[in-house]
Amino acid sequence: MNNSSGHTPAFWDNDKGGSNSLLEYVQSMSPETVAQLSRPVSSEVMQAMEHNIIGLLGGLPAQHFDISVTTSREHLGRLLASAMMSGYFLKSAEQRLAFEEAIVSSGATEESE
Repeated sequence: MNNSSGHTPAFWDNDKGGSNSLLEYVQSMSPETVAQLSRPVSSEVMQAMEHNIIGLLGGLPAQHFDISVTTSREHLGRLLASAMMSGYFLKSAEQRLAFEEAIVSSGATEESE
């Protein structure tokens, strides 16, 4: 997402009548639902998300460096959106892999009969 004009894209603009429907939607969810949606299904997805976020923030080892990250609200929002999109992508890829593995194993079961 390259925005060379320096203007904030409309979907990042938070001044639309002072309401943020996504924030309101998330706040309306029960804590159990938020916890369930936030939990990765597999350790592979968790590792991929960790790798992605380290790539976005930088991967200096904490034991050798005193690391702090400073950003603006807009850039933090973009980071969150990027992490969310990566999460959705990885979740979809994980579901597709499981689906393909199920098809292959059902095909192998049918062939052996």
